[in-house]
Amino acid sequence: MTTDTETPTTRVVLVDDHELIRHGLARAFERDPNMQIVGQAANVVQALALFEQLRPDVLVTDLQLPDGTGFDIIRSIRQDSDEVGLVMLTMHSGDDQIFAAMEAGASAFVGKDAPSSEVVSAARHARVSPKTFLCAGLAGAMMRRASDDRPRLSEREQEVLDLLADGLGTAAIAGRLYMSESTAKTHIARIYQKLGATNRAQALVTSMRIGLLSSVQPR
Repeated sequence: MTTDTETPTTRVVLVDDHELIRHGLARAFERDPNMQIVGQAANVVQALALFEQLRPDVLVTDLQLPDGTGFDIIRSIRQDSDEVGLVMLTMHSGDDQIFAAMEAGASAFVGKDAPSSEVVSAARHARVSPKTFLCAGLAGAMMRRASDDRPRLSEREQEVLDLLADGLGTAAIAGRLYMSESTAKTHIARIYQKLGATNRAQALVTSMRIGLLSSVQPR
């Protein structure tokens, strides 16, 4: 007597504004016969539209996107479904990004410096257990959060800080996060106050030193 033990195919959507990164990830997923890339998106609007159209098992998204963030995608989808796996893939892999992803409802968090096989493994986890959070650095982040007294940024302030690190000005940040310039200026002022900084350069240096940013992109 035999039983059918065939593993069901996991349908995946990839979201990243860099085409080369999407194609590289697609090739990594194609090496697994149980993974199928059913769609690719370059921004938040495309990602949410593809999700509604395709209803994939797993969605893998970058953090920073041209019209918003991966947090926007994860929060929106998680409000709609507890069953889909949601993987955050980002170069900004500091403790606060980890906790923000977990709070948004992500199933897994992977840094872009990780091997592509780790992204595929995270997608497997997300398919099987979408409501649990997998992150290699979570234990260390929790220990650091429990023991340190560094400034605490709100999720929105962290998003603004990430965009400052990407070289965006106040107007561009306001447009990216769908807020007024005055609101963006208020967030930036609060960030500077919490970090004891008087300008962008000081804020970014301090953020890197205390772990609020994992890297700063040259512009």
